[in-house]
Amino acid sequence: MKKLSLKWKLTLLYTLFTTLLTFIILAVLLYLGSGSILASTQDQLKERVFEGFEMLDVRNGSLIIDSDFSDVESGVYLSAYDESGSLLSGRVPYGFTSSISFQENTVQTASLGGSTWYIFDASSELRDFGTIRIRGICSVSALEEELRLLIRLALILLPLIILLSAILCFSLVRRTLRPVFHITRAAREICEEKDLSRRIGLKGNRDEITILAETFDSMLEQLQEAFERQKQFTSDVSHELRTPLSVILSQCDELLGSSNLTAEEKTAVHTIQDRARNLTRLVSQLLFLSRTDQKRQTLTLESLDFTLIARSVLEELEMFAAEKKISLEEEIQDSITLLGDETLLMRLWMNLIENAIAYTQEGGRIQVGLFQKDAAITGYVKDNGIGISQEDLPKIWERFYRADSSRTDSSHSGLGLSMVRWIVEAHGGTIRAESTKGKGSLFVFTLPKENS
Repeated sequence: MKKLSLKWKLTLLYTLFTTLLTFIILAVLLYLGSGSILASTQDQLKERVFEGFEMLDVRNGSLIIDSDFSDVESGVYLSAYDESGSLLSGRVPYGFTSSISFQENTVQTASLGGSTWYIFDASSELRDFGTIRIRGICSVSALEEELRLLIRLALILLPLIILLSAILCFSLVRRTLRPVFHITRAAREICEEKDLSRRIGLKGNRDEITILAETFDSMLEQLQEAFERQKQFTSDVSHELRTPLSVILSQCDELLGSSNLTAEEKTAVHTIQDRARNLTRLVSQLLFLSRTDQKRQTLTLESLDFTLIARSVLEELEMFAAEKKISLEEEIQDSITLLGDETLLMRLWMNLIENAIAYTQEGGRIQVGLFQKDAAITGYVKDNGIGISQEDLPKIWERFYRADSSRTDSSHSGLGLSMVRWIVEAHGGTIRAESTKGKGSLFVFTLPKENS
């Protein structure tokens, strides 16, 4: 039941309710109907017996009985008896015996020959003749057969009613939930496309679901405004920081070129210079991500030698790796070309390899690979560093997130992998990460080959 959708749950609930209600109604109707039919039969029996007295007449001391007396009307058999119990006229049902005693003005029920009968006796005193008794007999079995027929008919109709109810309930529930499906689909598309400018836009009667959709649209509008303000704030702050950071770096260069500083002062200036460079790099990354958020970061596509780009980045970072006694091993296929943005693809390699160097201990090893297979180009960076836990692995693509929160190295802001993922996806590719805590990490990206 838990795995069923709301549509099917409501359909089953309504169908069960309708079935139960129909069953109760049929049961009540059959119960009341059977009682009503039996009561009506008894009334007809009594009425027919009393009508029989109107068909009797006495002339010159002789009893004259109308010929219609022996007719069976409404299933009632009439028979007339004298005071001694001798049959004077009328008809008795086949198989019925006259051993049943007379009980005036009382409806008796008798079972004879496998059949059930209603019996009603009445008597009247005829002048110049004496007492006349009239007995009316009708079959209850025929009525019971009719009731059984009604029950069978009800049992046949009940599944049809259930099926019809299920179809009508399903149609009603689907029609009722159609706006909910529309809201769900629109919300999923907004999440997948990350487009807060879209709206649900549900039109129609102002019912609860329409009001929910309007509230959802209002929330999206507020979220969009908040994100736009955040993006603009990031962009403005980054722009404003570039100038003072440039001044700080230029002043540091000027101070370091002076011969009037002591060794301790030069060390302090070097520290300021390193921190300013890190801040400059952070500002550059923030500006890049801000432009991507605002969809202002464009790609300058050209045919590139991807092999050459990868090897040039490795050569540039070789000295950085050597400071930590980390060996860089390459397995790069020659003459791989693609259509892409050279600056961004260099940053892709730079961020992945720098990230591997930063989280690999001294004496570690980093493997860099690039190869082409069929219509895809695959690159990877593998290290035997500290690794990432399975809990942290899905979060590494988030901005400012660092799996190793205990690290105090301020040179890594946690923006590099966010940039990497955007660059890969902007070139129509995919990227994934595999890692084991304490054993290292593997980053693999796939890009489409150069269009022919």
